[in-house]
Amino acid sequence: MAQTVSNAIEILEFVSARPRTLGEVAHLLGVHRSTALRLLQTLTTGGLTRRGPDGRYGIGYRLVGLAQRAKDQFDLQAIAHPHLAALTGISGFTTHLAALEGADIVYIDKVEPSGSVRLYSEIGKPVPLHTASAAKAVLAALPRERTLELLEGWGYRRYTATTITSRTALLAELDRTQKRGWAVDDGEFEDFVNCIAYPVRTDPGGVIGAVSITALRVISDLTRLEGLVPDLVRTCEAISRDVRGVRGTLTGV
Repeated sequence: MAQTVSNAIEILEFVSARPRTLGEVAHLLGVHRSTALRLLQTLTTGGLTRRGPDGRYGIGYRLVGLAQRAKDQFDLQAIAHPHLAALTGISGFTTHLAALEGADIVYIDKVEPSGSVRLYSEIGKPVPLHTASAAKAVLAALPRERTLELLEGWGYRRYTATTITSRTALLAELDRTQKRGWAVDDGEFEDFVNCIAYPVRTDPGGVIGAVSITALRVISDLTRLEGLVPDLVRTCEAISRDVRGVRGTLTGV
């Protein structure tokens, strides 16, 4: 049963990128076409996938509907989205919202300017703690003992020439981030992309996430991007106020 559920999850992630053929799904799972077909038929019957006129399988309308309904459960995403859209409009660059979820920092929203080149980042996927500006903004704002807990056992994989590759170097960068007030990603995950980020707080001592502005280097170098820090700070402070307001209303504070 667990393997079947795991296969179903893999299929949904696979077909969410673009419609896939039965053969592609079977190859992904490493199973016979008949096994892949049974899984796809079950998912299609449940409305989670759908079979197009060309025989390829894509995301089903029921899953889209469930996702739309479930958005109301994600208070931070719902509150922050209008602010992200406004920041994208001001900056002309892609904005991300990342949230601290357990031991991970995860992108939960993304707004891209119309006509822009789509970026690699995916909603729902954890970000690399040692490269992403959003992760650094959160880690720098947390109490150091909590930061060290999150970094326990973390692998400092090198992605580019500027990637931070040790805990000592990352902690030094987090100290600089704390003093500066905002975090940077200087082409550390993808050498053609740079970012700045600022934390979102529930109160002066608590952090729940961060907002980042991301740009292609050929369009904006890091110095120019840092010129948007005042807009970024105003956005994050507005989100923080709205989050505190909603939580205060819900708890009667």
